[in-house]
Amino acid sequence: MGQFQGFPAKTQFTPIPNLFFSDLLSRISDIAELKTTLHIFWMLYKKRGYPRFLTYRELVSNTSLLKGLKGGDKPPEEMLGYSLDMAVKRGTVLHLVLDRDGAPEDVYFLNTESDRRVVERIRNGELVLAGLKAGGQAYSDVGAEPLPDIFALYEQNVGMLTPMIAEELREAEKLYPEAWIQDAIKEAVNLNKRSWRYISRILERWSAEGRSDGTYRRDSQKTDPDKYIKGKYGHMVRR
Repeated sequence: MGQFQGFPAKTQFTPIPNLFFSDLLSRISDIAELKTTLHIFWMLYKKRGYPRFLTYRELVSNTSLLKGLKGGDKPPEEMLGYSLDMAVKRGTVLHLVLDRDGAPEDVYFLNTESDRRVVERIRNGELVLAGLKAGGQAYSDVGAEPLPDIFALYEQNVGMLTPMIAEELREAEKLYPEAWIQDAIKEAVNLNKRSWRYISRILERWSAEGRSDGTYRRDSQKTDPDKYIKGKYGHMVRR
């Protein structure tokens, strides 16, 4: 095998949660599981739409992944199945077995707070996945699915949902209508200001000045916005 020639001047990057390096990495001793886990991050990052997930057929069709699983005492496809089982048992990914045209379809999600909510909604029959069945109920096209909640919307459009950001979103839910939070995220994304600080400032402005649609803070039947400023993460939000 030839030596790696290094990275070019212009190269793309895949974000990896800090917790992967500070906690999860030290728990993984199997190289096949590690390679599969890293490929899952890579493949999910390239996904678009909601929710983001991978099927077994997508993973087994990834030539880069299978190439990395060669050389062991088992065929690459078998090594993939083994490493996925390990990742599920470890809690790195979430696994559902759904039905596609009468055949089982293995579906994998990253074990984040928003995806745990997604999996629960799928199990309860509240969320649609195109062409799949769950709990004996056939689902129609993705277009009929409910709108994503604020956790999924943030992770899909702004960035990784860290425990701190998740807590701040929960606090915001107590203060503002969910529609406000969704619209604030969308406005921040449209302005290419992808940060929770900017989103929270939009919400504060709407709370103080009202919105262009005529709705004001007092109409939302939520609590005083100063409570958010004085809350656990108040030091991170400034007027």
